[in-house]
Amino acid sequence: MISCDCAANHARKRIVLTGGPGSGKTAVLELIRIFFCRHVVRLREAAGIVFGGGFPRSAEVPARQAGQRAIFHVQRELECVADAQNAAVVLCDRGTVDGAAYWLGESDLFSSVGTTLEAELRRYDSVIHLRTPSADNGYDHTNPLRTETAREAAVIDERLKRFWSPHPRVHEVPATQDFLTKATRALALLRAEVPTCCRTGLVDFPWNHQM
Repeated sequence: MISCDCAANHARKRIVLTGGPGSGKTAVLELIRIFFCRHVVRLREAAGIVFGGGFPRSAEVPARQAGQRAIFHVQRELECVADAQNAAVVLCDRGTVDGAAYWLGESDLFSSVGTTLEAELRRYDSVIHLRTPSADNGYDHTNPLRTETAREAAVIDERLKRFWSPHPRVHEVPATQDFLTKATRALALLRAEVPTCCRTGLVDFPWNHQM
């Protein structure tokens, strides 16, 4: 994390970092931790909290739906906690809309939790969508909480695109052979959202000089 002497009261932006399984969100979030100041508040992924904490995972539709409702409510409460801080940017590792891409069954996530897609889209100022690579272009199987094949991950990524597409400020970051190229694009999009008072030290990313 870079140092920041800014003591201004910020007009908080809530930004989503999304993408299908294996899209590189975890790595990009770690780079954000290093290269952005404390006023960029990063939220943990709600699904990791829910499933990593022992919430049962099952293939049955009612269980899958229960898991997505749990994730939705944890995400909402994480955002409430972040809103109490003097953040310039609250960066969400997925947003409340993401669960719709994982939902199974004839009903839908939003009516199940008493909201609408339109209302949830309005919660966020912008969306950065990291696209999932194909199996022969770097799809990562190493996350123990990731159960999807490369083909399943691609389907989820397309569903994420469909649900987020009505948002007026969606920025897609395509998969690339060189991950640092992809990461640089994502970090540049976030840097553009950070207020001038918090941009000290954000002149460049060191690997750019090696590319």
